[in-house]
Amino acid sequence: MAHSTILYLFSQFLVHFLPMGGKMEASTPSKLALNRPLIRVEDSLIKHVYLSFDDGPVLGTKNSIVVCSNHNASATFFEVGLHQSRSNAGKKLYKNILEKDSLFVLCNHSFSHAYGKYKAFYHAPRAALRDFMLAQKLLQPKNNILRLPGNNAWNIKETERASGLVRPLVRLLDSAGFNIIGWDMEWRFNKKGRPVQSPEAIVALVDSLFKLNQTVTKNHLVILMHDHMFKTSVDSIQLDKMIALLQRNPNYHFEKLTQYPGLKHSMN
Repeated sequence: MAHSTILYLFSQFLVHFLPMGGKMEASTPSKLALNRPLIRVEDSLIKHVYLSFDDGPVLGTKNSIVVCSNHNASATFFEVGLHQSRSNAGKKLYKNILEKDSLFVLCNHSFSHAYGKYKAFYHAPRAALRDFMLAQKLLQPKNNILRLPGNNAWNIKETERASGLVRPLVRLLDSAGFNIIGWDMEWRFNKKGRPVQSPEAIVALVDSLFKLNQTVTKNHLVILMHDHMFKTSVDSIQLDKMIALLQRNPNYHFEKLTQYPGLKHSMN
């Protein structure tokens, strides 16, 4: 190699690696980091799981409360006004949810649950609105969140998902100041009201939906269940196992739906 070429390469080394002032130091990543301001980055590994139970207070509500309490797992109970008002047992379960407000939240699931006649209920949106307002007056939840009976509709800030059947009611409820929250996945039940999927299958579905980003809001997942699914000890053990399996993942945090992002309107 020619002497002039060697000198040129050495000069380039000095330009690129020797700091101004002439003293050569090793610029290691750790030393460079000391001179940079700290930037706080939100931990994207955290996944928020919302356990939600529909149609109480009924047989199974008590077991749902006990299992979630034993795991210190936050949950949301969508209650039906008619179920709460027709028995002392229902009123007692309703009070149990309200008294555990650090862990649970109670939300409006209508007064009548459409009496099971969903098409007729939604074809009369103003009557349906009155049904929800009656439930709000009776249940007196400390929030403005509700769920439609038998229909997975959403209406929160920047998110509106509603079929043509329920859209007129959804807009009336929005004007009345409500947030409508549906679900990302459901733990289904059979004709006898018992859970269909295994706890392991439910957890696998949770993992998959988070991984594929197939939830209404990224890193937030709402699970729909029904209180009556857990009325027997055998079935409540399934709920217990599902929660325990989810809690093995340190990145899964249980939340109440009052903490769901993007809620609109001020809370009551």
